[in-house]
Amino acid sequence: MSIKIFSISLLLFLKNYYCFFHTMKNTLCKRYTDCSLCTKASKGVFTYNHFPQGQHFPADKCTQNCILFLLKGELLVNSMEHPGTTLHPGEFILQAIGSKIEILALTEVEYIVYWFNELPIACQSRHSEIMDNAEEPSYYTPLVMSEQIKTYMNGLKEYLEEGMPCGLFVELKIKELIFLLTCYYPMNQICRFFFPISTYTESFHYFVMNNYNKVKNVEEFAQLGGYNITTFRRLFRNMYNVPVYEWILTKKREGILEDLTNTKDRINEISSRYGFDSASHFAHFCKASFGDTPRALRNNAQKGNKTEK
Repeated sequence: MSIKIFSISLLLFLKNYYCFFHTMKNTLCKRYTDCSLCTKASKGVFTYNHFPQGQHFPADKCTQNCILFLLKGELLVNSMEHPGTTLHPGEFILQAIGSKIEILALTEVEYIVYWFNELPIACQSRHSEIMDNAEEPSYYTPLVMSEQIKTYMNGLKEYLEEGMPCGLFVELKIKELIFLLTCYYPMNQICRFFFPISTYTESFHYFVMNNYNKVKNVEEFAQLGGYNITTFRRLFRNMYNVPVYEWILTKKREGILEDLTNTKDRINEISSRYGFDSASHFAHFCKASFGDTPRALRNNAQKGNKTEK
């Protein structure tokens, strides 16, 4: 057999082998289940983002805790914790619920964001140790992905690109990620990393509890805290698991009933305290909420009759 014929035969063999291998690979790696139709579908916990150079997102408050893992390119981050910080591939940061962040793609970028309300528990003893020893660092620096997390992120990216929203799958990936984060880094390092979660949660809760009775509606509440109305609603819902207006109404009812039945404050003082414009409006609210007028509620309390909240 001549060298020329042998070469042609070899090329044909390699071509056929490649086609066979490629076909088998696609067949073996193909997913046959349409998870988007499942009732346990889950979206938004992990998000894969791919943006061109120059993509800019103005400063806005995070409505959930989030961890941003940069896979490709350079990303300029500006927040209180990371002012003017350039993230490089393989680095990641945490932004707590309520914190404000601005980002700019210095190059084409790819990154994955994990969104959560409370830090899940993968190892109870490790989780408790981290929360008990969380301390504020003198300055925040991005963490570098371990080899385990790099491998994890590469696999997760492929699934997210497929648009795979399976809730059970996501739950498993969350546990795996938290295990890698909390168990593969030194205690002092990971304690400083998660410190912002507790501070922002406490500060937002403090703001809510000290101001809910000073406002008449959700718009005033949001404005008082320096939030736009959409962000405030979403942030509040994620933290308290109830719409903000419903929560305010419940607290207002509790406060009014407490003041009417357990204090000697004048009824018109109580009415003004909770933002009612007139005595008739206040009476109508009490009638709708408790089934009786303010004065009748007070009289019933003096007789020892308890009104249900």
